[in-house]
Amino acid sequence: MQYANMVSKDFQNKVLADEGLTFSEKILSLKRSDEPGKIALANEIIVAKVDLAMAHDGTAPLAIKVLEELGIKKVWDNNKVILHIDHTYPASSEQIANFHSIMRKFAKAQGCNIQEGNICHQYMLENFVVPGMLIIGADSHTTTQGCLSAFATGVGSTEIAAVWASGRIWLKVPESIKIVFNGKLPKGVYAKDLILFTIGKISCEGANYKTVEFAGNVVEEFSIDSRATLCNMTTEAGAKAGIVEMDSVTKEYLTSLGREAMMEIHAGKEAIYDKILEEEVEQMEPCVALPNSVDNVKAVREVEGIPIDQAFLGSCTNARLEDLIMATKMLKGKKVKEGVRLIITPASKSVYKFALKKGIVSILMEAGASITSPTCGACVGTHCGVLGAGEVCISSSNRNFIGRMGSTESKVYLASPATVVASAIKGTIADPRDYLR
Repeated sequence: MQYANMVSKDFQNKVLADEGLTFSEKILSLKRSDEPGKIALANEIIVAKVDLAMAHDGTAPLAIKVLEELGIKKVWDNNKVILHIDHTYPASSEQIANFHSIMRKFAKAQGCNIQEGNICHQYMLENFVVPGMLIIGADSHTTTQGCLSAFATGVGSTEIAAVWASGRIWLKVPESIKIVFNGKLPKGVYAKDLILFTIGKISCEGANYKTVEFAGNVVEEFSIDSRATLCNMTTEAGAKAGIVEMDSVTKEYLTSLGREAMMEIHAGKEAIYDKILEEEVEQMEPCVALPNSVDNVKAVREVEGIPIDQAFLGSCTNARLEDLIMATKMLKGKKVKEGVRLIITPASKSVYKFALKKGIVSILMEAGASITSPTCGACVGTHCGVLGAGEVCISSSNRNFIGRMGSTESKVYLASPATVVASAIKGTIADPRDYLR
């Protein structure tokens, strides 16, 4: 993938070395196209060149319609436009099947990449994203891809159509918040607990149009899977982007996939932040977000015993390999509580294949779990786990709004995969520490 902006090497080196700039200011300075070679400071409005632009079956059909109405015959670069059929896959109705058909025909006519049966953000991480990219996605959780030190943000269908047509986007350079997690994680506490705790502390509007940079020894020790969870849920605090800077973990991940960084960007040591939050993790506990807001967060022990009908381990937040491995360790030799549905959705075909090869799927099914093909279905309430009136679900996904997973009379509690599995075993919301070996 070629570097998307035409700036001089001297300017690039100057920006990368500037100790007074945040990550966002650096990367958007190097991507700006309205005034190339000019530093892009927080709150400045710029036009930037895009490296990748994606949309899925929930947003792409409208974007395609908008392009047609504008009379745009060709996207700006078919190698940088990626379509995903993932939100309702396989199709659950004739209407959805028709949407999928529209996308397939468009992709064929344009010669752009289209994939089916992988949750879009996981597939992007596995196949396209590298540090230094500017990625625009027609999905709010595009922020996930910041775990690989890219600036990735979500937009709507009409905006992604404009990006497809021009390869550029209008942006206000966001101010930044730095969140530092230090210490040793206690038993039963995971990345999902840290981000739920943070959103509970700062509120669902606490990072509105900000970039959230994660740092500290805990984050440095996290896998890419865990970093993806952190960045994914910055959206739930209103953030424009979530970032984990490139380090040895990033490099090792890229090397395993045969990719290398576009550029390595680090925030300056004298960068100005809207706020810096420092958290010592030793006293943290497993967390749950109660209905119907992601910032309605309590410790699991405060809500233990609430009966559940369904437990869902999936979504772009927590359906990756380490999550399935953890679930297998907890469920081996155990059974899902009678009357509880445990639905597990791998994040991608790659994750699913590994789980099959290693016997993970067999162990999960022996315990009573239902395994679906990779899809967003249950998370967004379209299929594969829709909730009925009065039903209660504990979910590893990212949102628990009214009607998010089906009936407006259902209730969704958000938690880590470990808490989800523990609850499936017990039949009520349960503390995972009681089930971890």
